[in-house]
Amino acid sequence: MNRDNATQIFDCLSSGVRLDIWRSLIKEGQSGKVAGELARELDIAPNSVSFHLKALLHANLVSVEQEGRFQRYRANIPKMNSLIDYLTEECCVNQDDESCDVQGQVCQ
Repeated sequence: MNRDNATQIFDCLSSGVRLDIWRSLIKEGQSGKVAGELARELDIAPNSVSFHLKALLHANLVSVEQEGRFQRYRANIPKMNSLIDYLTEECCVNQDDESCDVQGQVCQ
């Protein structure tokens, strides 16, 4: 992960609809969902969901697999974990002690 990748992810998730889609897919894990399920769940027009899924695909935040005439989308959880690692890789490096507590999380 680098700054450009992180910026692309944040740019993509700055849309409330995309963030809602992402969170819905995270809940499903590897089961994923088809676009129609997402549209019904989020009460969004199917063509709008497809537009937002394309942006999530471009940012590599989701994967898609053809299932007959449907496409199943899954969250790219390793990509998000990579972003979290990137954001916290220098956590407390300027501290004198070996670890620090940031909002209840110990960084080392």
